Order: sequence, then C-alpha cells, then structure tokens
Amino acid sequence: MRVLILGGTTEASQLAVKASTIEGIEVIVSLAGRTSQPAKIHVPTRIGGFSGTEGLVTYLRNNAIALLIDATHPFAAQISFNGAIAAKICGIPHLMLVRPPWQPIKGDRWIEVNDFKAAVAVLPGLAKRVFLAIGRQELAAFSYLEDIWFLMRTIEPPASDKPIPKGHLLLERGPFDLTEERQLLKKYQIEAIVSKNSGGEATIAKIIAARELGLPAVIIKRPIMPEGDRVTDVDSAFKWIIGN
Repeated sequence: MRVLILGGTTEASQLAVKASTIEGIEVIVSLAGRTSQPAKIHVPTRIGGFSGTEGLVTYLRNNAIALLIDATHPFAAQISFNGAIAAKICGIPHLMLVRPPWQPIKGDRWIEVNDFKAAVAVLPGLAKRVFLAIGRQELAAFSYLEDIWFLMRTIEPPASDKPIPKGHLLLERGPFDLTEERQLLKKYQIEAIVSKNSGGEATIAKIIAARELGLPAVIIKRPIMPEGDRVTDVDSAFKWIIGN
C-alpha cells in the first residue's frame, strides 16, 4: 500500500521514517522544492509541485496512492486545499498532520494580525529595529518600510528579482537555541520581532527570548485550512495509517 506524505516539516520526516517500518507500506514524501538542500531522510522522495489539484489527482492515480497525508507547513494553505480536494476526487483517505499553534502566556506582548499586509501596517511607530523571522517568500512586502532596519533570517537567499527590506540578512536553518536567540536580539538591538505562528519547538526560542526581553511580537495568524480529519502529532498520524 502506497502512502504519499506532503512534507516539508520535521513532523513529515519523522512520520515518513516511522511509517516506512510498517510491513506492506511504501512511503513517498513530496517536497515543494523551495529549499535547494532539504534535510535528508532515507525514504523515497519527489521534489516539485503538482501544478494544482489536477496534477495532484493525476499523480495519485498514476502511482496508485492509497493514503494521502498532508504534513506541510501550517502556512502552506494552497497545497492543503489541493490535497483535500484531490483525495476526495480520488476517493482515498486523507489526513492533515497539523502542529498546534503557539499560545501567548503571561509576559508575552503579542500583537496578533491576520496576514503579512497587516504586519507591515502595524510596524511604523512600534519599533525602529525589527527581527523579521518569516522566511524569504514574504520579505518584499516589508521593503517599503524605509524608516525601519530589519534583521532577516532565512534558510536560503531571497530571489534576486525581488526587493528586500533595508538591514542585514542571516542565512541559517533551525532549530535555534534560546541562549543564542537571546544574544541575537541583544547584539542587533532588536526592539520587536515579526513571526508566523508556525508552532512546534524548532523556532519557538525567538518567541521566548522576546518575552524575556519584554519585546513586542507581531504574530501572523495561520491561514484558513480545509475541513477534514486531522491530528496534531506524529504518533496519532502513525496510528491512523495502521487503522487504514
């Protein structure tokens, strides 16, 4: 039985490795290809998009996929909707593995916004030096804020044909240590941070560091996700595979 995991997250990799130990199960992981050097896993992997829902339907049928698991990033809403629709068209079981979002606690100075446009709007007057930890895809939206200096951290450089904000670019891959994150914010005299509400442990250290330093955090809410079966951890997704 073939299982296709739409991946790109730590949870997807962990599930793929664990599920590949089940007798009679063949696991394939699909990556969007946005990172040229993805973390290696010893499971068959395909890289690249499907060209929309129709392309995914064709792939599922041509490769006799029996189960589809969406373990993509919480902000990869389009592929999640494509997956839900394609699974329904093909009549195969579909599961979303979605890590829980971070929740504010005492000491946090969160400013929650609905999207990147709202995050751009709230920054003037809030801070002059901002840590922008949102990946490379949305940097251009902040490039018009000429009075703000940005510390930007991405895994890979942004596209050369797109503008980026004024500031300094760091090329690093998580997970990130709390002590290092605290030192980073101090070193660059950061006055506020901007982050997607990605959830998980790999990048939460910056949220904790901002809390400890009393810095405001502009938190971008997750996009709407499709309806359907979902779990929040790898073990539950593993049990779902066995049950199907």
